[in-house]
Amino acid sequence: MRISDIITVLESWAPLAYAEDFDNVGLLVGDKNQSTKGVLVTHDCLEEVVEEAMDKGCKLIVCFHPILFEGLKNLSGSSHVERSIRKAVKYDIAIYAMHTALDNQPHGVSHGLAHALGMQKNRVLLPKKGTLKKLNFYVPKAHVDSVQKALFEVGAGKLGDYDQCSFTNSGEGGFRPLENSEPYVGKKGDRHREAEQQIQMVFQSHLQQVIIQTLFETHPYEEVAYEITTLDNTNHRLGMGLIGELTNPLEPSAFLKHIKNTLNTPTLRHSKLGSYPIKQVAVLGGSGSFAIEAAKAQGADAYVTADLKYHDFFKGNEQFLLVDAGHFETEQFTKKLIADYLIKKLPNFAVLLSGLDTNPVKYC
Repeated sequence: MRISDIITVLESWAPLAYAEDFDNVGLLVGDKNQSTKGVLVTHDCLEEVVEEAMDKGCKLIVCFHPILFEGLKNLSGSSHVERSIRKAVKYDIAIYAMHTALDNQPHGVSHGLAHALGMQKNRVLLPKKGTLKKLNFYVPKAHVDSVQKALFEVGAGKLGDYDQCSFTNSGEGGFRPLENSEPYVGKKGDRHREAEQQIQMVFQSHLQQVIIQTLFETHPYEEVAYEITTLDNTNHRLGMGLIGELTNPLEPSAFLKHIKNTLNTPTLRHSKLGSYPIKQVAVLGGSGSFAIEAAKAQGADAYVTADLKYHDFFKGNEQFLLVDAGHFETEQFTKKLIADYLIKKLPNFAVLLSGLDTNPVKYC
């Protein structure tokens, strides 16, 4: 199978358009047109992981964290990044990173953590802005069904658990074909009036290119009248973190024990414990201090994330428990999540889970 085919499957789940601006995602090393007999899924792409891919005959590594985050000035091998890249190039192994493109998916990183903790009725904690757009165009009545159908097939008009959504309004369009035109209807030099329908559809922003291309290919007019507007509407299906409920409320000390057992970690950092039971829980795998206020505002009793600083813990109180459960620990379910997705979408292809523990943090 070509690496590009696997990338298409991954990006239908986690489009790179929704990765954060600071991030470095996608194909970082290798040729997308190369073929591979298998893919190795890992959390971090270290030198040992590249060797594992080589031993298992995989020409593609799909990792969560990008091995290349900043520019490299040389490949002398003085750092683990340089050594990993050198080895990947030597063995002709491609590396693809998902990171915040997957962070922003509701069934991505935080989903793995929420599911492990037994949370239910989950919703996005910090919805991503500017990801919904509206297409407004005009089409002759005889072509309404064919144009709409083509646009629906490429993802326009999908709202949550509903698809083929649109609004149609009847009216009359007017235009005059000029000398160099090739009009579908009307005569050059004469102003023409045509019974048309105005159609409006909402779509996710990463689909804009294919939607406009489809509109041009299926619309009968030489010049298509259309406009695209970015909406301020909240996209509840896209964004960082999740907030949901525990099946049964837990006392704060019991909740901390539940986290330790679930994440198999010997230690936690947390704010002062209160006496109120924990029912509503917010989670964000990896570094999540930026979402503390969002968790508070949405009524979370506790917020589980990682990489909190000293002063962050002052934002916790007796009714709001802040828990730093570790960066790797809160993201540890991601590797299997990626592998399970690929196995489901590519059932007859070798998808292998790396057997290496890439967590750089050790406890004593």
